[in-house]
Amino acid sequence: MALTIAGFGASVRRAFRARYFPLAVLAALFLAVSAFTRLVLYAVHAGELARPARELPAVLGFGALYDVVAGLYLFAPYALYLFLLPERLHRSQPHRVMLSIATALAVFGLLYLGPVEFFFFDEFNARFNFVAVSYLLYPHEVFVNIWESYPVGRVLAVVALATLALLAAAGRPLWRSFDRPTRWRERAAAFGLMAAVGTAGYGLVDVNTGRHSTDRIANELSQNGVYAFFHALLHNDLDYNQYYVTVRDDEAVARARRLVAQPNSRFIRDAANPLARRVHNRGPEKRLNVVVVVEESLGAEFLGAYGDGRGLTPNLDRLARDSLTFTRVYATGTRTVRGLEAITASFPPIPGESIIKRRGEHPVYTWGEVMRRHGYTPLFVYGGYGSFDGMNAFYGRNGYEVHDRTDMPEPAFANIWGVSDEDLFRYAIRMFDGKHARGEPFFAVVLTTSNHKPFTFPDGVPGVPATGGGRKAGVRYADHAIGKLFEAIRERPYFDETLFVIVGDHGARVYGREDIPVPSYELPLLVYAPRHVPARKVDVLMSQTDIAPTVLGLLGFSYDSVFFGRDVFAAVDDRFVLLSHNRDVALYRPDELVVLGIQKATATAHYDPRTHAQTAAAPDEERIRDAASVFQLGYELYRRGEYFAPEPKHTIAHAGAR
Repeated sequence: MALTIAGFGASVRRAFRARYFPLAVLAALFLAVSAFTRLVLYAVHAGELARPARELPAVLGFGALYDVVAGLYLFAPYALYLFLLPERLHRSQPHRVMLSIATALAVFGLLYLGPVEFFFFDEFNARFNFVAVSYLLYPHEVFVNIWESYPVGRVLAVVALATLALLAAAGRPLWRSFDRPTRWRERAAAFGLMAAVGTAGYGLVDVNTGRHSTDRIANELSQNGVYAFFHALLHNDLDYNQYYVTVRDDEAVARARRLVAQPNSRFIRDAANPLARRVHNRGPEKRLNVVVVVEESLGAEFLGAYGDGRGLTPNLDRLARDSLTFTRVYATGTRTVRGLEAITASFPPIPGESIIKRRGEHPVYTWGEVMRRHGYTPLFVYGGYGSFDGMNAFYGRNGYEVHDRTDMPEPAFANIWGVSDEDLFRYAIRMFDGKHARGEPFFAVVLTTSNHKPFTFPDGVPGVPATGGGRKAGVRYADHAIGKLFEAIRERPYFDETLFVIVGDHGARVYGREDIPVPSYELPLLVYAPRHVPARKVDVLMSQTDIAPTVLGLLGFSYDSVFFGRDVFAAVDDRFVLLSHNRDVALYRPDELVVLGIQKATATAHYDPRTHAQTAAAPDEERIRDAASVFQLGYELYRRGEYFAPEPKHTIAHAGAR
């Protein structure tokens, strides 16, 4: 046995000195870059960890495990190619040249991977995830944004020099490796070893292996970016029932019905959607136009009306004095499409992609459909190209009149993400003017883009540099454009008969150690119609899913609903919001946060909104089952094409129905 093992080891060593030498060079470089990147990220973000010194051994240990497994997966096709290639072809001059060029390009790519991971972590406080996968679907917008936001040219130059230096050191051994013949049994021994380790890694390591800590950032540092990216790519459209904790279907329906019920709603018998209900609002309807301004990356942390002292938002702060100002509002996620699905469809952030990006053939029920049934024209007006994230397709399929950057051919200013907010609002006002002239009441969702990297703006805006001002300049410019919108629209004859809703699509970025860092989700929400809605502050826990039902209640509309949100002015005691981050989803009540993770993981924490402290708590089975019910039912309703309310003329269940 000793001789056999010794012979096997000798065969593997000879194979890696000859045929597999280029692979060995790339694998060693990948491991070195991955480890170095992790150390740099740890050094930069150690201050965000609660116990940095205690976390380091696990970060490095689990990180090394992920690096090895990711490297085996990454280079498996290359290893198979080298294993199967005939010896004569492998040692031929054309193949030597081709493989040397390919190795040089791979070296450059692996070296470039380090800075890319560093900047991604800096922006999203995470390894590559669903955001990275989504961005690759829109390379033009994303790559131009990256070029304008980061020192890409300098990074490329440094990486190119490092590549030349490494090739100068490894070039001669690489070329000589072709002169060493490799027997089939030597190739087979080395390939078999790699296959065995890779198979073992597949069985032993998954995305949860490195979740060794209650500190989210420590777990992210333990990950490998390549592993995380491919996991997100392969699980981009997650099957909730396969990966997350579930309950019986009838239990999910019963619990979800209890959570969405209001005193002024009654469930509809025999509807395909078990949440279908008739909402009765008393009093005369207010036939107001409704304009929902969804502000890019506008967290509550930036507004003076919400306690910020930097004076970034004077126009929004003035509007807040005459508005319903909701002080405890949360985004459902960290992407624009998450905010849109919650605001316009009152839909939970089911794991994987937003329903706006999913290629559903069935329509879904939205706020726009409610307004259409009341005689309104629904509009979706976006400052960028609506092909991004499938927004035009989603809103067009669901009955909205869609307008985007292609309808704004000569803006005064634009960058890669879209026209300036001022240009967008000028265009939107022209749309409103036309609808009013034709006697059409309108419901409009207006989505801005300016408060986003690369943070470039028109010249001449007071306090807003055209470039280089960063996030503060973005918030200042967004506020400036809002001021210009209201300055112009006040002169319109329909101004006093229009209700304005101003809300962020999500916060500026995710901060915090927790799997669901709740403070990052806090948003401003203003409802402005001073002639119809008295100004006051509303300190009620709510999320973006509650906006449509709440505004419909303010308008006094009775309507059919399948929404997961509720009117916050209805007498409802059990307040909750739905949240998501990467693969995790959560249900948050005032004192408790229940998080559902992939591989059916669950966690419960107490959350103090004053100190923002999260402390682990004993599992609360009832609340875990509530959370599972909402996300499970949301997933099933969308999958089956049943997220829709029946057409009017139906039978309403008796008052006690639940």
